[in-house]
Amino acid sequence: MGEKPRRTGLLEWAAQAFDLPADALTGLPRIELVGDRELRMENHRGILAYGDREIHVSGGAFLVKVTGEGLELRAMTGLELLITGEIRQITLG
Repeated sequence: MGEKPRRTGLLEWAAQAFDLPADALTGLPRIELVGDRELRMENHRGILAYGDREIHVSGGAFLVKVTGEGLELRAMTGLELLITGEIRQITLG
């Protein structure tokens, strides 16, 4: 069976209509990748799986899978986290 397409919520629609950053208005995850060695994520909902080759992070509406070598969760607060290592792939599910 195929996945259902994600529906755009009212806050996401308003952010698009008023040309506002969706992450600030709706709490959607914001991911910043610095080269292939550092990933910062804001508005996460916690770590679901952790290993040195794969880390799964809940982004609320998304599951973020980070794969690579020597991955390490360097810092984490309630809203932001930092993953370092050799990042090879980021998948949103």
